[in-house]
Amino acid sequence: MRLTKQDGTIVAQPLEVASNVISRGLGLMGRSRLPENGGLLIHGCNGIHMMFMRFPIDAVFVDKKGVVLKTYERLLPWIGLVPLVWGADKVAELPVGTIRRHAIKAGDQLLAA
Repeated sequence: MRLTKQDGTIVAQPLEVASNVISRGLGLMGRSRLPENGGLLIHGCNGIHMMFMRFPIDAVFVDKKGVVLKTYERLLPWIGLVPLVWGADKVAELPVGTIRRHAIKAGDQLLAA
């Protein structure tokens, strides 16, 4: 799978999807890194924590239609919780710098396919 912006720009490929209880609960915990240009899309998620993480990430919260509601850049490992994002249905966890490199902002649309 891959994650693209509405203009066709590829944001993350390969894109792993976490849609069951176990994969959503584990997220990226225990991993040493994300694949280069890769990402993890967690379904049914409106908040994350960085406990047990070993590397920093960017996080993009989207609603059911894929519209970006909130972005967080360079979340550091072991540094607490990210506030709940009202209306979010999914979060894309991405390598640091992805949000800036692709100028992702609230109102953009991200599509997973």
